[in-house]
This record gives sequence, structure tokens and C-alpha cells, in this order.
Amino acid sequence: MALTLYVDTARWRAHHKHVQEQFPGLVPVCKGNGYGFGHERLAEEATRLGSDVLAVGTTYEAAQIKDYFGGDLLVLTPYRRGEEPVPLPDRVVRSVSSVDGVYGLVGARVVIEVMSSMKRHGISEQDLPQLHAAIENVRLEGFAIHLPLDRTDGSDAVEEVIGWMDRLRAARLPLHTMFVSHLKADELARLQQQFPQTRFRARIGTRLWLGDHEATEYRGAVLDVTRVAKGERFGYRQQKAASDGFLVVVAGGTSHGVGLEAPKALHGVMPRAKGVARAGLATVNRNLSPFVWGGKQRWFAEPPHMQVSILFVPSDAPEPTVGDELVAHLRHTTTQFDRLLDR
Repeated sequence: MALTLYVDTARWRAHHKHVQEQFPGLVPVCKGNGYGFGHERLAEEATRLGSDVLAVGTTYEAAQIKDYFGGDLLVLTPYRRGEEPVPLPDRVVRSVSSVDGVYGLVGARVVIEVMSSMKRHGISEQDLPQLHAAIENVRLEGFAIHLPLDRTDGSDAVEEVIGWMDRLRAARLPLHTMFVSHLKADELARLQQQFPQTRFRARIGTRLWLGDHEATEYRGAVLDVTRVAKGERFGYRQQKAASDGFLVVVAGGTSHGVGLEAPKALHGVMPRAKGVARAGLATVNRNLSPFVWGGKQRWFAEPPHMQVSILFVPSDAPEPTVGDELVAHLRHTTTQFDRLLDR
């Protein structure tokens, strides 16, 4: 009995090809938990796509993935002097976001990140004159810009990239390759048309692996079902059942990521109101689970355990049976499955 990730493999891979066609020179991204699929699986899929470069989050991830992917590995986290050395092959390319970082990587292959409106990390315009001397001792693979997902000020992503292209060109720095993130296909095409001598390469993770929501589905198997009467106590904390119903033990707990959720940025009155309502219910131990039964998302009977969750299903709903599987609306990037099944 397991928490299973089902993958409609043909549909999933058709989506990959569609994205690849929209973004020539695509660089797949495999970081964190491998977007819910695992590093080994995504390395295999990147190889299937014919990718020559796979982007990873950290040097530790590069060390793990190097045995599964034969092309170049681009580490997205910028190099910092004094970081723990990790043995890596020459096909690993390091990102750098400071002049000092470039000087610290003599002989290495590097991509230099420029500071975008994200304001996370990157070379500033004032740093550009110092780069000429710095890049003489490294193998420059190109520049990169990481753009924000939302542009609430109405600004244009393409114009932001053009601004940096003009600055780099004015500084007489090599512009053979520019790695970009969070651009639309038509935006990438506009840039390529305006700068035909530069190869623009889109680094894409979420849109590539998770863009077709119907291609994947999590399901948790029912392990036990116990009937309870109103007022009857249950669970670790011996709470009372609010009404007659069933306690349903389903595969999927905190070790899988069930009940763990990254904070969301809320926009608009309705999403904020729903957030307030959820917070209010949580104060009285009412938390909606990600599991669906009888067409409805069901409430946790109590906080999820390490490997299972206990749900409360009211008596007016169909009674689950051991072996049934409940669809679970889980976030791929925070979920660890027991097994993955292609179908």
C-alpha cells in the first residue's frame, strides 16, 4: 500500500516535445526533488530529448546526477569563495554572480549571471568594466539572466533583457550565448530576431516537467477504515468525532510531504479571503487534506502522521474500503512518492 505517482508517459513526453519545439536550445532544469520525479528519471528524460546541457541547483546535485546524464551540467547556484569543494568533472559549468567569483574559478567553465529586477544575485552594470580582466582566466560559456515570474509594474521582460544586452555590448563583452529564465516563447523569438548573433537558451523546469497537469496524478492507498460514532474519541490526541462517519487511514504522511506547503503569494480579494478562512478553521483543528473521496476533498481527522494520514469521511458519503486509492492534490516539488508507475 503506497502513495503512488501515476504518469501518463506518452502524454507527458508529448508535452516535453511541444515545449522543446517552442524553445529551441532548451536547457532542462532538474533541481530540488527533481520536480517530484527524482533526479535519475529527469536525467533520463533530458537524454531522451537530446539535451546537451542539464541545469541543476547545487554542486551536490551535480555530483548526484553526473552518473545519470552524460552531457554538460550547469550549476545554477552561484559560486562563492570558501564553499565546500565537491569533486566534479570538467563538464560541469559553474554560475558566477560576482567579479570576485570569476577570479576564484581560474580555468573553469563559467556562466556569468547579471542582476535582474529579481534583485537576487548577479553582476551589476558597475561591475562590467572589471570583467574584461577577470574572464581572461576562465572559459566563458555565456551570460545569464533570471527574470521574475510576475511583472506587476507592467514592465516588459524582453525590454529588460535588451537593456542588459546593450550594456554587455557597450562593455565589449562576448555575447555568443545568453541563458534566460521565465520568458514566453514569443518573447524568446523576439530576442533571437533582434540579436541573431547571440544564441538564447531558455532554462526551463516547471513548464517542461509539470506543464501538463493531466499527465500526472498522485493517489494514496486506503490502509484501514474504522467506523466512529459522534462523540467517540480517536487518534493520538483523543479528539472527539464531530459526527458519525469513518476514520480512513491512507498512505501518505509528513515524510511524503503531505501537510507541508510552501507559502503562497495571494493576489486579489477572493484568494485573501479564502486564506483567512483556512487560517480560522485551522485554529479549531479543521484542516482540509489533499485527498479526494466521493468527489470532495476530505478533512484531516488529525494532523498527518509520518507515513499515513487519517481522514474523516462523514456517514453520508460512500464508505471507502481497504485497497481503494484516493486522488491526492499534492505539490510535486514538496512531495516524495513511494513508487512511480508509468501507464
